[in-house]
Amino acid sequence: MSRHGHTAGAPPPSAPEPSFAEQARTLLHLERTGTLGTLSRRHPGHPFVSIMPYAPDRRGRPLFLISTLAMHTQNLEADPRASLLVTQPGDDPLALARVTLMGQARRLAGDERADARDAYLARHPNAVHWVDFDDFAFWRLELSDVYFVGGFGAMDWLTVSGFEAAGPDPLAEAAPGIIAHMNRDHADALILYARVLGGLPAEAAEMVGVDRLGFKLRVRTADGLHARRIGFPREIITADQCRQVLIEILGDCRRRAS
Repeated sequence: MSRHGHTAGAPPPSAPEPSFAEQARTLLHLERTGTLGTLSRRHPGHPFVSIMPYAPDRRGRPLFLISTLAMHTQNLEADPRASLLVTQPGDDPLALARVTLMGQARRLAGDERADARDAYLARHPNAVHWVDFDDFAFWRLELSDVYFVGGFGAMDWLTVSGFEAAGPDPLAEAAPGIIAHMNRDHADALILYARVLGGLPAEAAEMVGVDRLGFKLRVRTADGLHARRIGFPREIITADQCRQVLIEILGDCRRRAS
């Protein structure tokens, strides 16, 4: 694993990261509610924004279960153009990820309802109480463009084909537990990662993200806070594989630091 052999103070080469399309799909997979923008029927041409629970289908297109009485439904029936904003939760929204999905909303036909129903109830089980009401219907946002912001300085328009072909990161569900465990029980290991692999004279380090290709650290040194991404020596897809590779990397760091 010579790729990890960095001395303190020497910035390491950039570690691989999931594509913006994969990051956007992961965000859409993890969250449950977005902000839907439609064009107001009451005030023609004026944006109308509402909270919207959603469930992504297999291609990442958001599914909505909405009542004919809802104002956004009436707007969509008059003009199907719409956008859905999905944001990563946190205390500093401008530093966090968000994705805007643009397109035209379409009411699903009867033969499409079963798959949509299964996908939606898997995300929103309480909707079972009204999913079969006559005045509720499933709609899907057929995408025409996608804009992703991964944080400060990380943003771009994505192709719809690239977004739909990407998938959520396989560690998406396990990542919060991995991060909490490392920060709670392995603070010394994180400092060693930052020093040996991140090239920083770390006084403290916190894991702030992990995915199939690596992990991100927030590192405190005598001169302030720094961010470092550390790449895995191989792609991982399960929490157990993540645990094993973190142990391997720690052993490599200890040998290099001795």
